[in-house]
Amino acid sequence: MPAKKTSTKTAATKKKSTTKTATTKKKSTTKTAATKKKQPARKRTGMTRAHKQALARGRDDSRAVSRYLDALEADRPRPGRRRTTQSMQTQLRQTESDLRQARGLERLLLLQQRADLRAALARRNGRVDLAAAEREFVKAARGYSERKGIVYATWREAGVPPSVLSKAGISRTSP
Repeated sequence: MPAKKTSTKTAATKKKSTTKTATTKKKSTTKTAATKKKQPARKRTGMTRAHKQALARGRDDSRAVSRYLDALEADRPRPGRRRTTQSMQTQLRQTESDLRQARGLERLLLLQQRADLRAALARRNGRVDLAAAEREFVKAARGYSERKGIVYATWREAGVPPSVLSKAGISRTSP
């Protein structure tokens, strides 16, 4: 028996309707599959006390090393004549007296100079005590070196003096 002829419009409509139902079915099966695959929640075990202590020790050691290296960098001599606190205060007083009479661009530049001088004085007053930072570093450096694999030469390249490294127990032959 010959196949029944249908108009192209009717065939296209049938094709669309079957495609829609197929995608709708796929979406619904995906949603149900996701809900069916629920597994029981894993029992979370907390960290042990020893693990927490080890993490805290690592943070403390890292903080001590960082503080000492920052203090070394801040204390490193810079080129040029050293500025004393007294000379900076004198400059600040002079700048403030000049500001009273200044106008326009000169006033703008003096305002910036005053801000720079105040910031420099604040930095000078907020210096880290190098001796205290060194004591903390000596306590922490050996363990930190062992955990991170930092060798003597790397410490020296970072600017740590050999005397401090020997106090910390870090030698040239340390692994």
